[in-house]
Amino acid sequence: MIILVLNCGSSSLKYQVLDMHSESQYKLLAKGLVERIGLDMGILSHRVDGRDKFETETPIPNHTVGIKKVLDILVDDKLGVLKALSEINAVGHRVAHGGELFKESTLIDQKVIDGIKQLCELAPLHNPANLLGIEAVNTLMPLVPQVAVFDTSFHQTMPDYAYMYAIPYEYYTEHKIRRYGFHGTSHKFVAKKACDLAGIDFETSKVITCHLGNGSSITAIKNGHSLDTSMGFTPLEGLIMGTRSGDLDAGIITYIMEREKLDAAGVNALLNKKSGFLGVFGKSSDARDIENAASQGDKRAILTLNLLYYRVLKYIGSYTAVMNGCDLVVFTGGIGENDPHIREMVGTHLEYLGVEFDKEANNGVRGKDVILTKKSSKVKIATVTTNEELVIAQDTMKLV
Repeated sequence: MIILVLNCGSSSLKYQVLDMHSESQYKLLAKGLVERIGLDMGILSHRVDGRDKFETETPIPNHTVGIKKVLDILVDDKLGVLKALSEINAVGHRVAHGGELFKESTLIDQKVIDGIKQLCELAPLHNPANLLGIEAVNTLMPLVPQVAVFDTSFHQTMPDYAYMYAIPYEYYTEHKIRRYGFHGTSHKFVAKKACDLAGIDFETSKVITCHLGNGSSITAIKNGHSLDTSMGFTPLEGLIMGTRSGDLDAGIITYIMEREKLDAAGVNALLNKKSGFLGVFGKSSDARDIENAASQGDKRAILTLNLLYYRVLKYIGSYTAVMNGCDLVVFTGGIGENDPHIREMVGTHLEYLGVEFDKEANNGVRGKDVILTKKSSKVKIATVTTNEELVIAQDTMKLV
């Protein structure tokens, strides 16, 4: 079964084409990125294994045009991987927010589209873009089945005492304010993958997954189900991130609004786009730049890294407590997979769990699946690569 996976942002879209033989056996045929949608000139990047990367600048006024250009290149005589679009059996979409309406992936029909629209008020930056991708495929390939895979669905197993906030209860019943969590497809995928790597049964394990990147979250997974996760009503809560503040005393918000004369939009921009790594370091939101500066003694760079590792440690400690133990800690995401320094900072401070961190195994590891603890370690640590597109393709194959 050939599946096209689409991950649409407000001005970009990522795609992969996978030939799914089974849930575990597949071949990646092509992948790419369309950027600068809606601007004067867009960029299409297309990759096929064994071939040179193809990149072109072309006007891409909207997502329908962007997806049309992707479909055209997939069947191109020189650049393509398909003989005809009819070879595509289904399209899987990443959808950011499923709220309480969607507890699992689902085939897309008008009722599902209406539900995703309803949830746009909970994810105003992401769900509308995801809908654009769905509607574009409806226009270009109306007979091809589509599946929505939600970032939030994996976390729908959280108990009410984990997802509720201690504010007036009617804000939950009337406005659906609660913890939802995000990165669900990644957390589920890497937890299973790391358990296989470590020889642990996913269905009877206690796993803490650390998805660390420009957006970061940590999840407690007990017996294969999400018990708690660091991101909340929005992706702002939790760890310090590229430009997001993470956990913050709510009183600071009203204080800053009064002192800086900011409105709600101004505070939203401050906490989501001007804080985090960028706010503390002051020069960049890229962890690689911060690592380089820290190695040269930059105090604010060192402080930024310490903020991240300290909060990761706090969440690991609290999630170990709520699960009454931990079998495995997993690092993934752009930072988790590629930053040995952060992994060592965290791993060497978990001796109280019986962790015996292996510095040699960790040294220089980037983008690989590796166990980072000694064989005698009571709790294992692993770094594994995530693949959210594969999860979307797997769910799409099951449903179609």
